Amino acid sequence: MDDCRQVDRRTFCKTAGLGTLGLMALGADQRARASSELPPVIHGALEDGVLKRTLGRTGLKVSAIGLGTIPIFRAPEAQAVDVIRKSIDQGINYIDTARAYRNGYSEERLGVALKGIRQNVVLATKTRSFDSGEGALKDVETSLKVMNTDYVDIYCLHELCQEKEWEQSIAPKGALEGLKKAKQAGKIRFIGISGHRSGQLTKIVESGEIDVVIIPYNYVFNDADADLWPACAKLNVGMVAIKPFAGGFLNQHSLSLRWNLEKPPHVTVPGMWQIDEVMQNARHLREFLPVSGTELAYLHEERQYWYYQLCRFCYQCQPCPQEIDYRTIVMMPLMLRRQGFEIVLVENGNKLKYLNAMDKIDKCNKCHTCINTCPYHLPITDLIREVKRTYYGPVKYYKV
Repeated sequence: MDDCRQVDRRTFCKTAGLGTLGLMALGADQRARASSELPPVIHGALEDGVLKRTLGRTGLKVSAIGLGTIPIFRAPEAQAVDVIRKSIDQGINYIDTARAYRNGYSEERLGVALKGIRQNVVLATKTRSFDSGEGALKDVETSLKVMNTDYVDIYCLHELCQEKEWEQSIAPKGALEGLKKAKQAGKIRFIGISGHRSGQLTKIVESGEIDVVIIPYNYVFNDADADLWPACAKLNVGMVAIKPFAGGFLNQHSLSLRWNLEKPPHVTVPGMWQIDEVMQNARHLREFLPVSGTELAYLHEERQYWYYQLCRFCYQCQPCPQEIDYRTIVMMPLMLRRQGFEIVLVENGNKLKYLNAMDKIDKCNKCHTCINTCPYHLPITDLIREVKRTYYGPVKYYKV
Protein backbone atom coordinates (compact mmCIF):
# COMPACT_ATOMS: atom_id res chain seq x y z
CA MET A 1 0.00 0.00 0.00
CA ASP A 2 1.46 3.32 -1.05
CA ASP A 3 0.23 5.13 2.07
CA CYS A 4 1.17 2.38 4.52
CA ARG A 5 3.55 3.71 7.18
CA GLN A 6 4.01 4.12 10.89
CA VAL A 7 2.46 7.02 12.73
CA ASP A 8 5.47 8.90 14.11
CA ARG A 9 6.23 8.63 17.82
CA ARG A 10 5.62 12.29 18.59
CA THR A 11 2.20 12.27 16.96
CA PHE A 12 1.36 8.98 18.63
CA CYS A 13 2.31 10.10 22.14
CA LYS A 14 0.52 13.41 21.68
CA THR A 15 -2.74 11.91 20.46
CA ALA A 16 -2.83 8.75 22.53
CA GLY A 17 -1.39 10.16 25.72
CA LEU A 18 0.57 6.97 26.29
CA GLY A 19 3.75 7.35 28.31
CA THR A 20 6.36 5.15 29.92
CA LEU A 21 4.33 4.73 33.09
CA GLY A 22 1.60 2.97 31.15
CA LEU A 23 4.03 0.25 30.13
CA MET A 24 5.22 -0.45 33.66
CA ALA A 25 1.94 -2.20 34.44
CA LEU A 26 2.66 -4.93 31.91
CA GLY A 27 4.57 -8.12 32.57
CA ALA A 28 8.01 -8.73 31.04
CA ASP A 29 6.74 -10.46 27.91
CA GLN A 30 3.96 -7.94 27.49
CA ARG A 31 6.37 -5.03 27.94
CA ALA A 32 8.56 -6.51 25.23
CA ARG A 33 5.59 -6.78 22.91
CA ALA A 34 4.40 -3.25 23.73
CA SER A 35 7.89 -1.81 23.31
CA SER A 36 8.19 -3.40 19.90
CA GLU A 37 4.99 -1.63 18.89
CA LEU A 38 6.07 1.87 19.91
CA PRO A 39 5.44 3.66 17.67
CA PRO A 40 2.54 1.42 16.60
CA VAL A 41 2.41 0.09 13.08
CA ILE A 42 -0.83 1.69 11.94
CA HIS A 43 -1.08 1.90 8.19
CA GLY A 44 -2.41 5.10 6.73
CA ALA A 45 -1.70 8.78 7.26
CA LEU A 46 -3.19 11.71 9.15
CA GLU A 47 -5.11 14.08 6.91
CA ASP A 48 -6.64 17.07 8.66
CA GLY A 49 -6.11 15.20 11.91
CA VAL A 50 -8.00 12.10 10.76
CA LEU A 51 -6.50 8.69 10.02
CA LYS A 52 -7.15 7.90 6.36
CA ARG A 53 -6.12 5.10 4.04
CA THR A 54 -6.16 4.39 0.33
CA LEU A 55 -8.88 1.85 -0.46
CA GLY A 56 -6.76 -0.44 -2.60
CA ARG A 57 -6.73 0.09 -6.35
CA THR A 58 -9.77 2.37 -6.20
CA GLY A 59 -7.43 5.14 -5.08
CA LEU A 60 -10.20 6.49 -2.84
CA LYS A 61 -9.08 8.04 0.45
CA VAL A 62 -11.26 6.67 3.23
CA SER A 63 -11.37 7.22 6.97
CA ALA A 64 -10.12 4.19 8.90
CA ILE A 65 -13.53 3.99 10.59
CA GLY A 66 -16.72 4.18 8.57
CA LEU A 67 -20.45 4.43 9.22
CA GLY A 68 -22.66 1.34 8.97
CA THR A 69 -26.34 2.12 8.47
CA ILE A 70 -28.25 -0.99 9.56
CA PRO A 71 -28.95 0.21 13.14
CA ILE A 72 -30.10 3.57 11.81
CA PHE A 73 -33.45 1.83 11.24
CA ARG A 74 -34.14 2.44 14.90
CA ALA A 75 -33.78 6.21 14.72
CA PRO A 76 -36.50 8.69 13.71
CA GLU A 77 -35.68 10.51 10.47
CA ALA A 78 -34.34 13.66 12.14
CA GLN A 79 -32.06 11.63 14.42
CA ALA A 80 -30.87 9.44 11.54
CA VAL A 81 -29.96 12.52 9.52
CA ASP A 82 -28.14 14.04 12.51
CA VAL A 83 -26.14 10.83 13.02
CA ILE A 84 -25.04 10.79 9.39
CA ARG A 85 -24.06 14.44 9.37
CA LYS A 86 -22.31 14.25 12.74
CA SER A 87 -20.30 11.28 11.45
CA ILE A 88 -19.10 13.34 8.52
CA ASP A 89 -18.33 16.30 10.80
CA GLN A 90 -16.14 13.97 12.87
CA GLY A 91 -14.09 12.93 9.85
CA ILE A 92 -15.90 9.72 8.88
CA ASN A 93 -16.17 9.73 5.09
CA TYR A 94 -16.95 6.07 4.26
CA ILE A 95 -20.64 5.14 4.47
CA ASP A 96 -22.00 1.63 3.93
CA THR A 97 -25.64 0.89 3.05
CA ALA A 98 -27.71 -1.46 0.87
CA ARG A 99 -30.99 -1.59 -1.02
CA ALA A 100 -32.10 -4.44 1.25
CA TYR A 101 -31.71 -2.47 4.47
CA ARG A 102 -35.34 -2.07 5.52
CA ASN A 103 -36.44 -1.82 1.90
CA GLY A 104 -34.28 1.20 1.19
CA TYR A 105 -34.85 3.09 4.46
CA SER A 106 -31.14 3.73 4.99
CA GLU A 107 -30.66 4.96 1.42
CA GLU A 108 -33.62 7.32 1.87
CA ARG A 109 -32.10 8.84 5.01
CA LEU A 110 -28.77 9.23 3.24
CA GLY A 111 -30.51 11.06 0.40
CA VAL A 112 -31.74 13.64 2.91
CA ALA A 113 -28.55 13.86 4.97
CA LEU A 114 -26.13 14.19 2.06
CA LYS A 115 -27.80 17.13 0.33
CA GLY A 116 -25.06 19.61 -0.48
CA ILE A 117 -22.26 17.43 0.94
CA ARG A 118 -22.40 14.31 -1.24
CA GLN A 119 -18.91 15.04 -2.56
CA ASN A 120 -17.48 14.68 0.94
CA VAL A 121 -18.17 10.96 1.29
CA VAL A 122 -17.31 7.61 -0.26
CA LEU A 123 -20.65 5.85 -0.66
CA ALA A 124 -21.09 2.07 -0.89
CA THR A 125 -24.41 0.31 -1.48
CA LYS A 126 -25.46 -3.14 -2.67
CA THR A 127 -27.79 -5.32 -4.74
CA ARG A 128 -28.95 -8.92 -4.38
CA SER A 129 -30.05 -9.30 -8.01
CA PHE A 130 -27.36 -11.90 -8.69
CA ASP A 131 -28.98 -13.60 -11.66
CA SER A 132 -30.16 -10.49 -13.48
CA GLY A 133 -28.07 -7.75 -14.99
CA GLU A 134 -31.24 -5.81 -15.66
CA GLY A 135 -32.26 -6.26 -12.03
CA ALA A 136 -28.87 -4.98 -10.86
CA LEU A 137 -29.14 -1.98 -13.18
CA LYS A 138 -32.62 -1.28 -11.85
CA ASP A 139 -31.26 -1.32 -8.30
CA VAL A 140 -28.50 1.08 -9.31
CA GLU A 141 -31.05 3.50 -10.76
CA THR A 142 -33.19 3.24 -7.64
CA SER A 143 -30.20 3.89 -5.40
CA LEU A 144 -29.20 6.95 -7.39
CA LYS A 145 -32.72 8.37 -7.23
CA VAL A 146 -33.31 7.62 -3.56
CA MET A 147 -29.91 8.93 -2.44
CA ASN A 148 -30.20 11.97 -4.71
CA THR A 149 -26.83 11.42 -6.36
CA ASP A 150 -25.45 11.02 -9.87
CA TYR A 151 -23.08 8.20 -8.93
CA VAL A 152 -22.25 5.62 -6.29
CA ASP A 153 -18.59 5.11 -5.48
CA ILE A 154 -18.81 1.36 -4.80
CA TYR A 155 -21.72 -0.84 -5.86
CA CYS A 156 -21.60 -4.33 -4.40
CA LEU A 157 -23.09 -7.75 -4.81
CA HIS A 158 -24.72 -8.12 -1.41
CA GLU A 159 -24.18 -10.95 1.09
CA LEU A 160 -23.03 -13.45 -1.47
CA CYS A 161 -22.53 -16.71 0.44
CA GLN A 162 -23.54 -19.58 -1.87
CA GLU A 163 -21.38 -20.78 -4.76
CA LYS A 164 -24.34 -20.59 -7.13
CA GLU A 165 -24.79 -16.87 -6.36
CA TRP A 166 -21.38 -16.02 -7.78
CA GLU A 167 -21.99 -18.31 -10.75
CA GLN A 168 -25.26 -16.48 -11.42
CA SER A 169 -23.53 -13.13 -11.09
CA ILE A 170 -20.82 -13.86 -13.67
CA ALA A 171 -23.08 -15.69 -16.13
CA PRO A 172 -24.19 -13.93 -19.34
CA LYS A 173 -26.82 -11.31 -18.45
CA GLY A 174 -25.94 -11.73 -14.76
CA ALA A 175 -25.43 -9.01 -12.17
CA LEU A 176 -21.75 -8.42 -12.94
CA GLU A 177 -22.58 -7.64 -16.55
CA GLY A 178 -25.16 -5.11 -15.41
CA LEU A 179 -22.79 -3.46 -12.95
CA LYS A 180 -20.10 -3.17 -15.62
CA LYS A 181 -22.59 -1.36 -17.85
CA ALA A 182 -23.40 0.99 -14.98
CA LYS A 183 -19.68 1.60 -14.48
CA GLN A 184 -19.17 2.38 -18.17
CA ALA A 185 -22.04 4.85 -17.97
CA GLY A 186 -20.42 6.59 -15.00
CA LYS A 187 -23.21 5.66 -12.59
CA ILE A 188 -20.89 3.65 -10.37
CA ARG A 189 -17.15 3.99 -9.99
CA PHE A 190 -16.09 0.60 -8.65
CA ILE A 191 -17.54 -2.88 -8.18
CA GLY A 192 -17.47 -4.64 -4.82
CA ILE A 193 -18.74 -7.73 -3.10
CA SER A 194 -19.88 -8.54 0.41
CA GLY A 195 -20.20 -11.94 2.03
CA HIS A 196 -19.53 -13.99 5.15
CA ARG A 197 -17.27 -16.76 3.84
CA SER A 198 -13.60 -15.88 3.68
CA GLY A 199 -12.60 -18.84 1.49
CA GLN A 200 -15.28 -18.14 -1.09
CA LEU A 201 -14.50 -14.41 -1.21
CA THR A 202 -10.81 -15.19 -1.62
CA LYS A 203 -11.52 -17.15 -4.81
CA ILE A 204 -13.70 -14.34 -6.11
CA VAL A 205 -11.01 -11.74 -5.39
CA GLU A 206 -8.48 -13.89 -7.24
CA SER A 207 -10.73 -13.73 -10.33
CA GLY A 208 -9.69 -10.10 -10.72
CA GLU A 209 -13.27 -8.90 -11.17
CA ILE A 210 -13.71 -7.16 -7.82
CA ASP A 211 -12.30 -3.82 -6.63
CA VAL A 212 -13.52 -3.93 -3.01
CA VAL A 213 -14.42 -6.78 -0.64
CA ILE A 214 -16.58 -6.49 2.49
CA ILE A 215 -16.69 -9.13 5.23
CA PRO A 216 -17.49 -9.40 8.96
CA TYR A 217 -14.21 -9.16 10.84
CA ASN A 218 -13.34 -8.88 14.52
CA TYR A 219 -11.27 -10.70 17.12
CA VAL A 220 -13.70 -13.64 16.96
CA PHE A 221 -14.52 -13.65 13.23
CA ASN A 222 -10.94 -13.51 11.95
CA ASP A 223 -10.86 -16.19 9.23
CA ALA A 224 -9.86 -13.54 6.67
CA ASP A 225 -6.37 -13.34 8.19
CA ALA A 226 -5.47 -16.72 6.67
CA ASP A 227 -6.54 -16.18 3.07
CA LEU A 228 -8.67 -13.17 2.14
CA TRP A 229 -6.50 -10.32 3.39
CA PRO A 230 -3.30 -11.72 1.82
CA ALA A 231 -5.13 -12.19 -1.51
CA CYS A 232 -6.47 -8.63 -1.35
CA ALA A 233 -3.05 -7.20 -0.54
CA LYS A 234 -1.50 -9.07 -3.46
CA LEU A 235 -4.07 -7.74 -5.95
CA ASN A 236 -4.47 -4.34 -4.25
CA VAL A 237 -8.17 -4.90 -3.59
CA GLY A 238 -9.93 -2.61 -1.13
CA MET A 239 -10.55 -4.27 2.26
CA VAL A 240 -13.60 -3.36 4.34
CA ALA A 241 -14.37 -4.92 7.74
CA ILE A 242 -17.95 -4.89 8.99
CA LYS A 243 -19.50 -6.10 12.26
CA PRO A 244 -16.51 -5.23 14.47
CA PHE A 245 -18.83 -5.86 17.46
CA ALA A 246 -20.41 -9.01 15.95
CA GLY A 247 -23.78 -7.34 15.64
CA GLY A 248 -23.63 -5.91 19.16
CA PHE A 249 -22.65 -9.05 21.09
CA LEU A 250 -19.04 -7.98 21.73
CA ASN A 251 -19.33 -5.23 24.32
CA GLN A 252 -15.75 -3.96 24.45
CA HIS A 253 -16.35 -1.49 21.63
CA SER A 254 -13.32 0.71 22.08
CA LEU A 255 -10.94 -2.22 22.43
CA SER A 256 -12.54 -3.99 19.47
CA LEU A 257 -12.01 -0.96 17.21
CA ARG A 258 -8.42 -0.56 18.37
CA TRP A 259 -7.79 -4.24 17.59
CA ASN A 260 -9.23 -3.80 14.10
CA LEU A 261 -7.22 -0.65 13.42
CA GLU A 262 -3.99 -2.62 13.78
CA LYS A 263 -5.16 -5.18 11.21
CA PRO A 264 -5.08 -5.16 7.37
CA PRO A 265 -8.56 -3.74 6.51
CA HIS A 266 -8.50 -0.21 5.13
CA VAL A 267 -11.74 0.70 6.90
CA THR A 268 -13.71 -0.80 9.78
CA VAL A 269 -17.43 -0.10 9.73
CA PRO A 270 -19.44 -0.22 12.98
CA GLY A 271 -23.18 0.34 12.76
CA MET A 272 -24.34 3.50 14.53
CA TRP A 273 -27.69 5.16 15.25
CA GLN A 274 -26.92 7.48 18.17
CA ILE A 275 -24.77 10.60 18.36
CA ASP A 276 -22.90 9.27 21.42
CA GLU A 277 -21.84 6.20 19.42
CA VAL A 278 -20.51 8.43 16.67
CA MET A 279 -18.46 10.52 19.10
CA GLN A 280 -17.05 7.49 20.93
CA ASN A 281 -16.09 5.63 17.76
CA ALA A 282 -14.81 8.58 15.75
CA ARG A 283 -12.28 9.57 18.40
CA HIS A 284 -10.22 6.56 17.36
CA LEU A 285 -9.52 8.35 14.09
CA ARG A 286 -7.39 10.77 16.12
CA GLU A 287 -6.19 8.68 19.07
CA PHE A 288 -3.96 5.71 18.36
CA LEU A 289 -3.57 3.56 21.45
CA PRO A 290 -2.03 0.18 20.64
CA VAL A 291 -3.54 -2.97 22.09
CA SER A 292 -1.39 -4.05 25.03
CA GLY A 293 -0.31 -7.55 25.90
CA THR A 294 -2.74 -7.57 28.82
CA GLU A 295 -5.58 -6.55 26.52
CA LEU A 296 -4.62 -9.18 23.98
CA ALA A 297 -4.77 -11.82 26.69
CA TYR A 298 -8.22 -10.56 27.64
CA LEU A 299 -9.42 -10.69 24.03
CA HIS A 300 -8.04 -14.21 23.73
CA GLU A 301 -10.18 -15.30 26.69
CA GLU A 302 -13.20 -13.49 25.27
CA ARG A 303 -12.70 -15.28 21.96
CA GLN A 304 -12.69 -18.65 23.69
CA TYR A 305 -16.16 -17.89 25.00
CA TRP A 306 -17.72 -16.25 21.95
CA TYR A 307 -16.23 -18.57 19.34
CA TYR A 308 -18.85 -21.25 20.05
CA GLN A 309 -21.67 -18.82 20.84
CA LEU A 310 -21.89 -16.70 17.69
CA CYS A 311 -23.15 -17.80 14.29
CA ARG A 312 -21.10 -16.47 11.34
CA PHE A 313 -24.15 -16.63 9.04
CA CYS A 314 -22.16 -18.43 6.37
CA TYR A 315 -25.34 -20.28 5.29
CA GLN A 316 -23.55 -23.60 4.86
CA CYS A 317 -25.69 -25.46 7.37
CA GLN A 318 -27.92 -28.30 6.16
CA PRO A 319 -31.69 -28.77 6.71
CA CYS A 320 -32.72 -30.33 10.00
CA PRO A 321 -34.22 -33.87 9.65
CA GLN A 322 -36.87 -32.78 12.19
CA GLU A 323 -37.61 -29.64 10.11
CA ILE A 324 -36.45 -27.31 12.88
CA ASP A 325 -35.51 -23.96 11.33
CA TYR A 326 -32.45 -23.55 13.53
CA ARG A 327 -30.92 -20.93 11.25
CA THR A 328 -33.85 -18.58 11.88
CA ILE A 329 -33.77 -19.34 15.60
CA VAL A 330 -30.04 -18.68 15.95
CA MET A 331 -30.34 -15.44 13.94
CA MET A 332 -33.25 -14.11 15.97
CA PRO A 333 -31.23 -12.58 18.86
CA LEU A 334 -29.05 -10.74 16.36
CA MET A 335 -32.07 -9.40 14.46
CA LEU A 336 -33.70 -8.20 17.68
CA ARG A 337 -30.49 -6.56 18.88
CA ARG A 338 -29.75 -4.79 15.62
CA GLN A 339 -33.23 -3.68 14.62
CA GLY A 340 -35.32 -3.86 17.78
CA PHE A 341 -38.51 -5.73 18.65
CA GLU A 342 -40.83 -3.24 16.95
CA ILE A 343 -39.28 -3.53 13.50
CA VAL A 344 -38.59 -7.26 13.62
CA LEU A 345 -41.79 -8.50 15.25
CA VAL A 346 -44.42 -5.93 14.32
CA GLU A 347 -43.37 -4.10 11.18
CA ASN A 348 -41.91 -7.16 9.46
CA GLY A 349 -44.60 -9.49 10.81
CA ASN A 350 -42.16 -12.10 12.08
CA LYS A 351 -43.67 -12.66 15.53
CA LEU A 352 -45.63 -15.78 14.59
CA LYS A 353 -42.75 -17.05 12.46
CA TYR A 354 -40.34 -16.93 15.38
CA LEU A 355 -42.83 -18.45 17.84
CA ASN A 356 -43.57 -21.33 15.46
CA ALA A 357 -39.86 -21.93 14.93
CA MET A 358 -39.22 -22.04 18.70
CA ASP A 359 -42.21 -24.32 19.25
CA LYS A 360 -40.52 -26.96 17.09
CA ILE A 361 -37.35 -27.02 19.19
CA ASP A 362 -38.87 -29.73 21.40
CA LYS A 363 -38.76 -32.07 18.37
CA CYS A 364 -34.95 -32.04 18.45
CA ASN A 365 -33.61 -35.55 19.02
CA LYS A 366 -29.97 -34.43 19.14
CA CYS A 367 -28.97 -36.21 15.96
CA HIS A 368 -26.33 -33.46 15.64
CA THR A 369 -26.78 -33.01 11.89
CA CYS A 370 -26.70 -29.28 12.51
CA ILE A 371 -23.47 -29.44 14.53
CA ASN A 372 -21.72 -31.80 12.14
CA THR A 373 -22.53 -29.70 9.06
CA CYS A 374 -21.67 -26.35 10.67
CA PRO A 375 -18.15 -25.34 9.50
CA TYR A 376 -17.47 -24.04 13.02
CA HIS A 377 -19.20 -26.96 14.82
CA LEU A 378 -21.26 -24.63 16.97
CA PRO A 379 -23.31 -26.40 19.67
CA ILE A 380 -26.52 -25.54 17.84
CA THR A 381 -28.75 -27.92 19.79
CA ASP A 382 -27.79 -26.08 22.98
CA LEU A 383 -27.92 -22.62 21.38
CA ILE A 384 -31.48 -22.96 20.10
CA ARG A 385 -32.71 -24.13 23.51
CA GLU A 386 -31.03 -21.13 25.13
CA VAL A 387 -32.69 -18.82 22.59
CA LYS A 388 -36.09 -20.28 23.45
CA ARG A 389 -35.46 -19.99 27.18
CA THR A 390 -34.41 -16.35 26.84
CA TYR A 391 -36.68 -15.00 24.10
CA TYR A 392 -39.88 -17.03 23.94
CA GLY A 393 -41.68 -15.03 26.60
CA PRO A 394 -40.57 -11.58 25.42
CA VAL A 395 -41.52 -12.40 21.84
CA LYS A 396 -44.88 -13.96 22.75
CA TYR A 397 -46.00 -11.11 25.01
CA TYR A 398 -44.54 -8.19 23.07
CA LYS A 399 -47.36 -5.63 22.65
CA VAL A 400 -50.02 -8.08 23.85
